[in-house]
Amino acid sequence: MKKACQLISRYMGVLVLLASVIGLMFPHVFSQIRPTVINPLLGVIMFGMGLTLQWDDFKVVFSRPRDVMVGCLAQFTVMPLLAWALARVFALDEALMVGVVLVGCCPGGTASNVITYLAKGDVALSVGMTGVSTLLAPLLTPLLVLLLAGHSVDVDVAAMFLSILWVVILPIVAGLIVKRFWPVQTEKATVYLPALSSIAICLIVLIIISANAHKLLTGGLVIILVVILHNVCGLALGYLIGRLMKLDPAKRKAVSIEVGMQNSGLASSLATLHFAAYPMATIPGALFSVWHNISGAIVARCYNRHP
Repeated sequence: MKKACQLISRYMGVLVLLASVIGLMFPHVFSQIRPTVINPLLGVIMFGMGLTLQWDDFKVVFSRPRDVMVGCLAQFTVMPLLAWALARVFALDEALMVGVVLVGCCPGGTASNVITYLAKGDVALSVGMTGVSTLLAPLLTPLLVLLLAGHSVDVDVAAMFLSILWVVILPIVAGLIVKRFWPVQTEKATVYLPALSSIAICLIVLIIISANAHKLLTGGLVIILVVILHNVCGLALGYLIGRLMKLDPAKRKAVSIEVGMQNSGLASSLATLHFAAYPMATIPGALFSVWHNISGAIVARCYNRHP
């Protein structure tokens, strides 16, 4: 069982890609699954993140506040502005524009910590940045979406704030509490958590892709290109910012990966909850989930080859 879980975690990028292909090929089979299932699945991922976090992980915020501040500022400026700029350059319609902006305004993804470890980056900084950006997300994500997309669509900041609290913050806090009071049982369960999170991400991608397969096949090349550019530019600019701030190479890797890899599952969840009038708004988040796992593996290998 442990070996199977390790294989699932190791080849998560391949499995997510496979899930998207299956969703495109057999949309009639999986499109019957209601999109409302996405929120509980995301809650499972965030609960697992809470179980794996330790209170010591947040010490980096106080011991190295400058590093965390640089990373979080880059996170909530580079990716939102890139999303807005790409949506304008490629003249995306309202639905896709909202989806891309949502991805850009979300906090760092949980997979970034694993990729940072594989890239031999500063894992403590990566975990600290993920934690801080996630805690800031209930406030910053709705406000940034309002600022960048509010001129085109109605953005309910209060409702989005509450959604992020319920779907992201509450499960993480619950995971921390469970780990605090049942440490032995939690330690045994953590072996299986990465695999469980990988399966949940695959299911989210499968549901979204199958629900929008026809539209994606008829006009999906542009949005695929936008998603790839968004991620690659985020990775490159994150590294450049780390270099300009004279961070050491391990920290640059962490900032690069943390900035470039987003919590795209949250973006899809928010699109489902708050932009139901724009079904295609869920697509950028699903595509980002597929692509950033592939690019993350490539970047980790490149960073190892060229330290």
